[in-house]
Amino acid sequence: MSALASWCFRHRLLVIGIWATLLVALAVPYATLGTSYSDAFSLPGLESSKAQARLQAAEPRQAGDTDQIVVHLRHDGSVRDTAVRQKVTSMLARVAALPSVASVTSMYGPDGAARISKDGRTAYATVTFDAQAERIPVADVTRVVDTARAARDADLRVELGGQAVSDAAEGGTRSTEAIGLIAAGIILFVAFGSLLGMLLPLLVAVAALGAGLLAVGLTSHVMTLGGDAPTVAALIGLGVGIDYALFIVTRHRTGLRNGLTPEQAVVRALDTSGRAVVFAGLTVVTALLGLLVLRVGPLSAMGISAATAVLATVVASVTLLPALLGLFGGRLLTRRQRRTLTAHDSEAGTRQLRATSRPRGRWAEQVERHRTLFALAALLVVAVLSLPALSLRLGTSDAGNDPKGTTTRAAYDLLAEGFGPGSNGPLVLVAQLGAPSDALALDKLVSAVRATPGVASATAEPVTSGTRLSLIDVVPTGAPQDEATSTLITHLRKDVVPAAERGSGLTVYVGGTTAVSGDLADLLAGKLPIFLAVIVVLGCLLLMLAFRSVLVPLTAAVMNLLASAASFGVVVAVFQWGWGSELLGLGKAGPVEAELPVIMLAILFGLSMDYQVFLVSRMHEEWERTRDNHRAIRIGQAETGRLINAAALIMICVFTAFVLGGERVIAEYGVGLAAAVAIDAFVLRTVLVPSLMHLLGRANWWLPAWLERTLPRVSIEGTSASATRVERTGVPHHPAVTATASRSTAVPQPSHHGSPLRQDRRPSVPKSLAVAYLWWLFLGLFGVHHFHLGRTGRGLLYLCTLGLCGLGWLYDAFTLPRQVRSANVRLRAGQAAWTSSGRPNSRA
Repeated sequence: MSALASWCFRHRLLVIGIWATLLVALAVPYATLGTSYSDAFSLPGLESSKAQARLQAAEPRQAGDTDQIVVHLRHDGSVRDTAVRQKVTSMLARVAALPSVASVTSMYGPDGAARISKDGRTAYATVTFDAQAERIPVADVTRVVDTARAARDADLRVELGGQAVSDAAEGGTRSTEAIGLIAAGIILFVAFGSLLGMLLPLLVAVAALGAGLLAVGLTSHVMTLGGDAPTVAALIGLGVGIDYALFIVTRHRTGLRNGLTPEQAVVRALDTSGRAVVFAGLTVVTALLGLLVLRVGPLSAMGISAATAVLATVVASVTLLPALLGLFGGRLLTRRQRRTLTAHDSEAGTRQLRATSRPRGRWAEQVERHRTLFALAALLVVAVLSLPALSLRLGTSDAGNDPKGTTTRAAYDLLAEGFGPGSNGPLVLVAQLGAPSDALALDKLVSAVRATPGVASATAEPVTSGTRLSLIDVVPTGAPQDEATSTLITHLRKDVVPAAERGSGLTVYVGGTTAVSGDLADLLAGKLPIFLAVIVVLGCLLLMLAFRSVLVPLTAAVMNLLASAASFGVVVAVFQWGWGSELLGLGKAGPVEAELPVIMLAILFGLSMDYQVFLVSRMHEEWERTRDNHRAIRIGQAETGRLINAAALIMICVFTAFVLGGERVIAEYGVGLAAAVAIDAFVLRTVLVPSLMHLLGRANWWLPAWLERTLPRVSIEGTSASATRVERTGVPHHPAVTATASRSTAVPQPSHHGSPLRQDRRPSVPKSLAVAYLWWLFLGLFGVHHFHLGRTGRGLLYLCTLGLCGLGWLYDAFTLPRQVRSANVRLRAGQAAWTSSGRPNSRA
């Protein structure tokens, strides 16, 4: 990292130019091609998908999205009155002539009696589009809404409901990212006291997020990405982008205050905090890509888009940020700090740093002194917040959960009042007749369905002569989100339908929007344990590599599970129990979105690992230097607590801003993630983790000898950790200074004249064989990718590149291990000579 930081610092204008060129190169095709987001998804092998596929193949026009136009008289009377009938009929005729409308089924048709309520004041017509909701142009849906609602007057109320109308309404939701940026800027200004210190993390985060979202938008042309994918990517990318820049800028400012030159401070910041940022970012990416194991298209695509945004923030943090730090130099410090640095010597700088960290040091000492009490109190808080999660019910929100005042919510309420709650989520039984003689079995099925408890009505359409297909519309007595409706679907599939199919050629599938929602919830609930096991194991392995410990990764996994349970409890209380959802403009209570747990677990495990890495890396560094567990935990908590809390406040502001957008699904992510970050930062990492680590003692850093020999070495503390380890063996330290200084023992202190001393040259760390093989792997993937995209004229060049990669792998298999071993022998000899002499020696 030091070489990359130094290069970006010295070529700062070039790096900034490269990033500007990259943004332009992505923005031009984005502006030309636009995006191709689609919420279409299928659940292969599930019954609701089979029903939709059979209907799509047999009756393509009837397989389009069906929405409702609901009319309601405000006074006594009937929709059958001549004046009302003429006005509604004229409106429906205009709607039928609009683009994307396949047909309109009027309440005044031959079979329209069932579409008029018993009191005659409410009726509905069905608008069938020529495609599914996600494929219908929003402009066409808006025309339908405007044309229908133009018939309203003082006596007649007209509302519309359905998936296409809901999607069109969601397209007009307001963007609230700016609110999160403003709140984050205020927190950064308070933390740094500098305008440049505030602007720099925001600038890097916005540039990275811009590149990531542009890439995601272009990716939507080559793979199916849902409409929520860019919003979720922005939600995650913006939060982690500001946090990562915050960690590096804070370390850079610390270096400047300790008397380092701007270049030395940048190199030190990237070689310490930069390594932790890369490791934490890759952990988040790994957790998000864990969604691929679910093998559910929309969720996999959402994981890829969010991982793309996070990866862009990591790259920007270690390339663009050092360039900007070099551009602004020492101006990142406040004027008072620059005057202090010029007027005082190293002792003054040490006193200033000690005063800054004293409140956090006192809190760390309290946690150490009352470790058991604090651990029990933190566990009690998490347990109370997690209790609502025991009643978690997965499903899909519908128009009944829309905010009051929307046309979809009004149509939903009118239909429920006039026709019963089940009219908003009818089931569709797709019956395929194997022979004309199966008509008798179909009649028996319709009769059996009508007699089934929980069914309000069942109407069968005539069998089509060409396809021998019939549709049975089943209206449940319960609302689509009621548990009784889910029980009815299961009963129809396991008992009623098999009994009718027995002894005939009849094949029946239970479908409809309500059935699709239930199938998705069951599918994800069944795969959740596998997904959870995958991300827990991957996270533990990464932390084990970083900290050479067994208990630290296990503790982190338990903390992540506790944070997830508590955040799910908050989501259940707000959205399922309805505690404040109407006040936030998010509609009434309803089930939690089926995909929310897996996506939130992926995000939370990544974000929680971030805080674990930044907290424990400082503890591990002090442990390596002193081998004093309590001291390492106390100093690590004191020196990183303020930074973690500031980063958490920024994330909370960013996530909360997305709640204000008025979109229920995104609001669930915002509330859940904001609650999880608050619990993780202010309860778990600040209280519970240090308390448990104090209770566990030296066992925190235990690793079996055979595992120690097997695991490759990965350092995320950088040269600072190496320096402190050497100091422990050869150079005495002052305990009062090291207990409060932020890694200052490894930082050259300024001279009495204000100029920094020359930085010592230390021997390089041992080389890793895995890095070389990883380099060849990526080069091989590069060759394969271009050979696949290349045409005949350039195909041979790409094939030659791939062949050279193969020769390199073959050559390295015999020679590279020996070269790495010999290089490490020389490095160890040089390090031993440097340690014994107490001064840097020339490299071997």
